[in-house]
Amino acid sequence: MSLRRVGRLVAMVLPTLLWLSCGQVYRPVVLPCTVVGIPGCPVETPPIPSSFHAVFALSANAPNHPAGALQIDVSGDSIMAATPTSDESQANLGDVPTNAAILPNDSRVFVTSAGSILPGGLDILSSFSTAPDSPFGGGFGPVTTVGLPQGSRPVFVNTVQNNAVYVANFGTNSVSAVNTSSNLVTNTASVGLNPVALAETPNGFKLYVANQGTSQATSSVSSLNVADLSLNTVFGFSGTNPVWVVARSDSQKVYVLTQGDGQLVTIDTATDTVTGSLPVGAGANFIFFDPHLNRLYVTNPPTGTVYVFSDTGGPNDTPVQLAAISFGTGSAPCPLGCTPTSVTALADGSRFYVASYQTASSCPDAFVGSSSACVIPNLTVFNATSFALQYPTATTQYPNAPMMRLLTAPFGPGQYAVPPVGSCVSPVLPALYAPGATRFRVFTTAAADSSHVYVGMCDAGFIADIITTGSNTNGTGGGAVPADTLVTDLPAAFGVCTLPSCSHAATITAFSIKSNVVTFQATNQFAPGQSVSISGLTMGTYLNGVTLTVLATGLSGSQFECYFPSADVSQTSDSGAAVPSVPTQSPIFLLTGQ
Repeated sequence: MSLRRVGRLVAMVLPTLLWLSCGQVYRPVVLPCTVVGIPGCPVETPPIPSSFHAVFALSANAPNHPAGALQIDVSGDSIMAATPTSDESQANLGDVPTNAAILPNDSRVFVTSAGSILPGGLDILSSFSTAPDSPFGGGFGPVTTVGLPQGSRPVFVNTVQNNAVYVANFGTNSVSAVNTSSNLVTNTASVGLNPVALAETPNGFKLYVANQGTSQATSSVSSLNVADLSLNTVFGFSGTNPVWVVARSDSQKVYVLTQGDGQLVTIDTATDTVTGSLPVGAGANFIFFDPHLNRLYVTNPPTGTVYVFSDTGGPNDTPVQLAAISFGTGSAPCPLGCTPTSVTALADGSRFYVASYQTASSCPDAFVGSSSACVIPNLTVFNATSFALQYPTATTQYPNAPMMRLLTAPFGPGQYAVPPVGSCVSPVLPALYAPGATRFRVFTTAAADSSHVYVGMCDAGFIADIITTGSNTNGTGGGAVPADTLVTDLPAAFGVCTLPSCSHAATITAFSIKSNVVTFQATNQFAPGQSVSISGLTMGTYLNGVTLTVLATGLSGSQFECYFPSADVSQTSDSGAAVPSVPTQSPIFLLTGQ
């Protein structure tokens, strides 16, 4: 055989051998966390290799500054892509983000922004291509923007198709169809007063609109034929202030939640007739539909109640109530009283999760201080079969309550509360939702493979990443990792600081350390919860380069305190600087990808 023929044979065989050898090799994740203890990296447990899945987060910025979106690599416990948030960007997600949706094929994410509530702001629908599963971290595709008529004030986007999305326009009482290929509005239909939520039936035939109105007389539900957005008459609806709507997997029923009079309304999609209504209390805000167990979960923040319904089996196929779980004062899930705002469930049918929060005018967490108010974000885990509480482990359990603590590095050790952010406060009856308000102070969703649950914490500016794939016996057992363990907090994109102290570094003239609290002598304008970076110290060099959180206790115009684990140090004259750090944006909504 000639050398030339041998060379050709080797050239053909070698690629085949290389291909065969790659079958079981896990690809490295984007932005890997390899050093324990770095902020944003897992502290206790390493990532578990698994198939590629993604979750998306939408966050709000300071007024007149662009919103942001993140793509989270589920198995890597890391952020693998982010949209531009600079005002100088050629395209961004708008200044007043309200809602987001992903195409069924996971190729693009769409975001509504009701920018016209701000002077000179624009009403837009933005979209970007999702990041592929790649070790090279390609990131999102360019952001494209569809302009909507000024005053449209879009607040919701929904679709079950890949070639079209539908937008609810709060300001013009209309719904628009947008072609996802041309990025053009192809049709617009008038609906009721103040549309706030949409649900397209999975078969793609009809689109239902919750029209919030301002009273019972102006509240309504619209039924649109997807083909041409022509209207159908909905018979028998009499609820007040519809706020959310979901469609059943078989497309035969839709469920509408009314906030004003607190009803879960069933509509038969074949006849567009109301077939039943169940009480859930005034103020109810959200429905989660679980297609795996055929359940509906309803949260009611004012009454502190979570309702669970089976969505088949009742008269006229009306849901049957399985449980009404109290989160009020003295309850098992939350002895001190919580405000539940959203629910998610694992696709494996084992557990469901309730995201809630507590507020305190005098904060019990020393990191914030008793002289300040605070918000405590929580996550409570339930067994989906028995409805029993699934307690987290002792290291992640909030004291005296079966709730998972959601703050870890870069927050202080043991910290469980954060200072409140005014823009994160949600409307409470009799106030109704309007563009610019935050619907969900805390919001939760689960990964498609049931391996993780995420909680967006608006006030904290972070997204809690909880792993669920360990032993599931009340957080203990012989598994590789305990069930439902907080792995890390993923930061939203950097925001814009509006505090007076943001542009004023403080000059340190002395410091001391006592009981793991460092007191800096420095003229400052800092606020509790603000992050500062220390530099320039000659004697306290171990503090240089460290980012610390300003405590409410001991804060005055001439000094500030921060938690810092160290042996005691008497007051030492040392010159340095404390530079305010840029805060993160506020996560307001999460989406589950494939």
